[in-house]
Amino acid sequence: MYSQATLGAARIGLPRRPRATNAVESGKALVERTLIAFMFCSLVVMVMVLFDATLIHWFVVPVVLSGAIIGSDAVAFLQDRVEVMDPIALIGTLGLHFFFLAPLLHVLWDSWTPYVIGPPEWRDWLGWMAILNLLGLLLYRSVFLLGREKYSAPSKYIWRLDHQRAMLVFGTLLVVSGLVQIWVYAHFGGISGFVAAYMDGEAHYGDKDPGIGFNGMGWIFMISESFPILSLFTLAAYLKHKGKRPPWPVIFLVLAIYFLLVMLFGGLRGSRSNTIWALFWAVGVIHFWVRKVTRSVVLVGLVFLIIFMYLYGFYKSVGAEALDAFQGADTRASLAHKTGRTLQGSILGDLARADIQALELYKMTAPPVTYRYALGRTYLGGISILIPRAIWPDRPPDKVRWTTELESGQGSYVPGLYQSSHVVGVAGEAMLNFGPIAAPFTYLALGLFIKRIQQWLRTLTADDSRWLMAPLIVMFTFIVMASDSDNDVFFLFKYATVPLAAVLLSSRREARASVRFLWKS
Repeated sequence: MYSQATLGAARIGLPRRPRATNAVESGKALVERTLIAFMFCSLVVMVMVLFDATLIHWFVVPVVLSGAIIGSDAVAFLQDRVEVMDPIALIGTLGLHFFFLAPLLHVLWDSWTPYVIGPPEWRDWLGWMAILNLLGLLLYRSVFLLGREKYSAPSKYIWRLDHQRAMLVFGTLLVVSGLVQIWVYAHFGGISGFVAAYMDGEAHYGDKDPGIGFNGMGWIFMISESFPILSLFTLAAYLKHKGKRPPWPVIFLVLAIYFLLVMLFGGLRGSRSNTIWALFWAVGVIHFWVRKVTRSVVLVGLVFLIIFMYLYGFYKSVGAEALDAFQGADTRASLAHKTGRTLQGSILGDLARADIQALELYKMTAPPVTYRYALGRTYLGGISILIPRAIWPDRPPDKVRWTTELESGQGSYVPGLYQSSHVVGVAGEAMLNFGPIAAPFTYLALGLFIKRIQQWLRTLTADDSRWLMAPLIVMFTFIVMASDSDNDVFFLFKYATVPLAAVLLSSRREARASVRFLWKS
């Protein structure tokens, strides 16, 4: 039986206990979901084979099995067995593409990592990488299967938002953030100058970093680009205080305005992830503090994000000329030919790492092998990006050095000249440091990380102000899986610093009079 606290938590979308009442039933349900995912993956492969017979290859077997394991969580999400904002729902849904669809689509579309000499037969190396992923996903699954699930008691302390203080803090930070953004635009000569500064760096790609005109401004962007989420915090706090629950048309209008703010405050400097994760955070705040978001809304949102990534890819290459993409299919085709930005590239390059990780495996194991492992130095370089070069000019290089040398040979990395821009993901970075044997264990660590987040979420009561930061933590799980350590460090620093300070300054830490479990066995 669920306790009243559990039922109340479910109504506002808090992580909740699975419906299974014992380990046997839970294991049976997992087997059923895995079989459903396996049948779905097998059906997809059979349909794809009708279009391209090159998919008849042994690499499909570990790819399908990987899809079945991670896809079981996507099935649980669709069956309403996990909450919309549960991290395993995010990993399960996006992981189905990451581990299953992406390798198949690379072969179907004959789309591979550009500007590098790849293996003579990509399918073999996709297959070997899929085997490593399969081992890793088995370790990942074991985290949630071994041992009895522990359900945590609510926190002994509540972070309760002080409404008057929150309005003062949020309002002050909004003014500061807005003024800093005005200064940024003035510094570059207006919005057009800001876009030109971005395009200047993009035009010199290969000689300089993209967006080189923004070098050294990370701390400034951390403040200026927090304006949209602080605005949403302010609205959510007001609605929470008044006990209002606006209808969906109003919420969609709020999200539309929020999207425009995100584009104005940072979106124009060429970062798709800046917009995508900002929108995810907004939906999470609404889900936890305003109105529970349904699965259909989430699925529609995923479609919107894919379309956005495709269209925004044009902006990354041609700037304001990207608006021509709305003139029709012929214009979009012309832009795609001109820029090399295609829908396929967005789907495979932004949401998966199949080809780059297969390339890593090939370069590390196929003779002649010249690559030298980083032995943990990419992680040191990732952490060191928080220290400006003005303070530490010779700070350790991040993973860019080792991805460049992997792709182009030892000694090819020269700071300021050509360097690889590829992101290899958590398994790929482990391979850069310790070789292919390290890749599966990264998913074991990811599973332990996710389980700890789930346990923390279950300790929060419905009115805890930390729910405002919870969506950031949930989406960080996929960031960790798909990104590298320098991206992870930058993500937390860039997105969390100002909003977390706002929540801390606006909240009172109160001791609970008594401690009760959110649910009972």
